[in-house]
Amino acid sequence: MITFGIMTLNMESENSYINEMAIRAESLGMEVFRFIPTDINPHTHSVLGRKFDSGTNSWIDIDAPIPAIIYDRCFYGEDEHSKQCLPIVTWLKSRNDITFLGYGLPNKLELYHTLKDTPLSSYLPATQSVTKVESVLTELTQKNKIILKPINGSQGYGIYYLKKNEKTIHVKTEKHKRIISRIFPNEAKLIQWLKYLLKQRNYLLQPYLELSNKEHRPFDIRVLLQKSELGVWGEQGRGIRIGTTGGILSNLAAGGSVIHFKEWLVSLPPAKGEYIRQELKYILTNLPSTLENSFMPLFEIGVDIGIAKDGSIWILDINSKPGRKVLLSTNPELQESLYTKPLLYGKYLSETDQSERKVYNEKTLSH
Repeated sequence: MITFGIMTLNMESENSYINEMAIRAESLGMEVFRFIPTDINPHTHSVLGRKFDSGTNSWIDIDAPIPAIIYDRCFYGEDEHSKQCLPIVTWLKSRNDITFLGYGLPNKLELYHTLKDTPLSSYLPATQSVTKVESVLTELTQKNKIILKPINGSQGYGIYYLKKNEKTIHVKTEKHKRIISRIFPNEAKLIQWLKYLLKQRNYLLQPYLELSNKEHRPFDIRVLLQKSELGVWGEQGRGIRIGTTGGILSNLAAGGSVIHFKEWLVSLPPAKGEYIRQELKYILTNLPSTLENSFMPLFEIGVDIGIAKDGSIWILDINSKPGRKVLLSTNPELQESLYTKPLLYGKYLSETDQSERKVYNEKTLSH
């Protein structure tokens, strides 16, 4: 029986998703074992984790060898535990006897620099790293509206909208599903705040894009791409995420809601709908191969695509460890496929020769 390893930063992470996979594993000739990177014994190379018992539908603590097939669902933060896990995961990914479903993508800035030299470059918002307050002020003066994003951010955390008015500067963010708004009376006060912000983490700067609908609610298209049981890329589904009125994020973690993609599409004029369909087809057909030509192999990609008020289309974010809430909400009929796809692809990898899958000399390991 094939052991399918799922690696997370804690044993409570994504319980529902992991349980659903584990329940389906036995019928595919597999068993699921979940573990945390720091629970690997560096001397014996065994790991203390939990194996799913299909007889009792429960998890059992066991000490076992590191699985040969691993599904990486680690979401790193700035905490000490994340910093301890990172080098262990890098070591696991470098081992020839272990195969990962996907090897992850680098940070947002490295992704941008790679994709801007490809045919997809016209869909990327201009992006630059900012370490100095002066750079932010210069861009704000030129554009009036800008966005600051953490280079390593996820789920919309730490994103700020800045707007320069005649005498004041308006800064807006979203925390705990609430819009936090602040008016700086002058540039000196803004500089003080920016100095503190840029010391906390690495940020990138982008122009503000008008991505809201008629109700002034931010929205985007979330698409999930995955490899099949034969290793072929395909689209699992898509949905529309809608944020709160006056907000800057459509993320569900920030309080957003979802609607079915087709429901949204039929509300558009036919010509505009057809244009968007064709543009999405081009992006989604070319993105997986473009990424895998530059980085290590992937299994799944969550793509967030924005439609601006002027009709322009933008790739807002690319995530190698996407969630499934949008599709489960808008396409419940995909439930079985969403829970079995990782298992089927893991089985495919375990039964095929993986010797040419990783080329360490050419591509860096990502998380």
